[in-house]
Amino acid sequence: MSARRVFAPDPPADGSKPKGPASYFASIEQAYGHPVQEWLDIAADRLADHPHMQVVAYLKAEHGMGHGHANAIVAYVRAALADPAR
Repeated sequence: MSARRVFAPDPPADGSKPKGPASYFASIEQAYGHPVQEWLDIAADRLADHPHMQVVAYLKAEHGMGHGHANAIVAYVRAALADPAR
Protein backbone atom coordinates (compact mmCIF):
# COMPACT_ATOMS: atom_id res chain seq x y z
CA MET A 1 0.00 0.00 0.00
CA SER A 2 1.18 3.47 -0.87
CA ALA A 3 2.40 5.86 1.79
CA ARG A 4 0.20 8.35 -0.07
CA ARG A 5 -3.05 6.76 1.12
CA VAL A 6 -6.29 8.52 0.30
CA PHE A 7 -9.25 7.70 2.50
CA ALA A 8 -12.82 7.23 1.33
CA PRO A 9 -15.02 10.19 2.23
CA ASP A 10 -17.57 10.11 5.01
CA PRO A 11 -21.16 10.48 3.87
CA PRO A 12 -22.36 14.11 3.93
CA ALA A 13 -23.47 15.00 7.48
CA ASP A 14 -26.63 16.69 6.23
CA GLY A 15 -27.87 13.49 4.57
CA SER A 16 -27.45 14.85 1.05
CA LYS A 17 -25.93 12.80 -1.75
CA PRO A 18 -22.17 13.01 -2.32
CA LYS A 19 -20.99 15.30 -5.11
CA GLY A 20 -18.33 14.85 -7.80
CA PRO A 21 -16.43 11.58 -8.18
CA ALA A 22 -17.58 10.38 -4.74
CA SER A 23 -21.13 10.22 -6.08
CA TYR A 24 -20.09 7.02 -7.91
CA PHE A 25 -18.66 5.25 -4.86
CA ALA A 26 -21.81 3.43 -3.69
CA SER A 27 -22.45 2.03 -7.17
CA ILE A 28 -18.76 1.07 -7.51
CA GLU A 29 -18.96 -0.97 -4.30
CA GLN A 30 -22.17 -2.62 -5.46
CA ALA A 31 -20.96 -3.34 -9.01
CA TYR A 32 -17.53 -4.75 -8.17
CA GLY A 33 -18.07 -6.24 -4.71
CA HIS A 34 -15.17 -4.53 -2.97
CA PRO A 35 -15.09 -1.55 -0.61
CA VAL A 36 -14.24 1.70 -2.34
CA GLN A 37 -11.21 2.01 -0.05
CA GLU A 38 -9.59 -0.94 -1.88
CA TRP A 39 -10.00 0.85 -5.21
CA LEU A 40 -8.65 4.10 -3.78
CA ASP A 41 -5.58 2.26 -2.47
CA ILE A 42 -4.95 0.62 -5.84
CA ALA A 43 -5.25 3.95 -7.64
CA ALA A 44 -2.98 5.76 -5.15
CA ASP A 45 -0.32 3.08 -5.55
CA ARG A 46 -0.44 3.20 -9.35
CA LEU A 47 -0.56 7.01 -9.55
CA ALA A 48 2.88 7.11 -7.94
CA ASP A 49 4.35 5.84 -11.23
CA HIS A 50 1.65 6.21 -13.90
CA PRO A 51 -0.40 9.06 -15.38
CA HIS A 52 -4.15 9.37 -14.84
CA MET A 53 -5.34 7.66 -18.02
CA GLN A 54 -2.93 4.73 -17.61
CA VAL A 55 -4.39 4.07 -14.16
CA VAL A 56 -7.91 4.31 -15.61
CA ALA A 57 -6.91 1.84 -18.35
CA TYR A 58 -5.41 -0.49 -15.72
CA LEU A 59 -8.59 -0.53 -13.64
CA LYS A 60 -10.61 -1.26 -16.77
CA ALA A 61 -8.34 -3.99 -18.15
CA GLU A 62 -7.29 -5.75 -14.95
CA HIS A 63 -10.42 -5.35 -12.85
CA GLY A 64 -13.22 -5.06 -15.42
CA MET A 65 -14.22 -1.62 -14.20
CA GLY A 66 -16.24 0.64 -16.48
CA HIS A 67 -14.64 3.84 -17.74
CA GLY A 68 -16.78 6.20 -15.65
CA HIS A 69 -16.18 4.27 -12.45
CA ALA A 70 -12.43 3.96 -13.06
CA ASN A 71 -12.14 7.64 -13.92
CA ALA A 72 -14.10 8.64 -10.79
CA ILE A 73 -11.72 6.64 -8.57
CA VAL A 74 -8.60 8.08 -10.19
CA ALA A 75 -9.95 11.64 -10.27
CA TYR A 76 -10.86 11.48 -6.57
CA VAL A 77 -7.42 10.17 -5.61
CA ARG A 78 -5.59 12.74 -7.73
CA ALA A 79 -7.61 15.61 -6.24
CA ALA A 80 -7.05 14.35 -2.70
CA LEU A 81 -3.30 13.99 -3.27
CA ALA A 82 -3.16 17.52 -4.66
CA ASP A 83 -5.06 18.89 -1.63
CA PRO A 84 -3.95 17.04 1.53
CA ALA A 85 -6.50 18.96 3.62
CA ARG A 86 -9.25 17.13 1.77
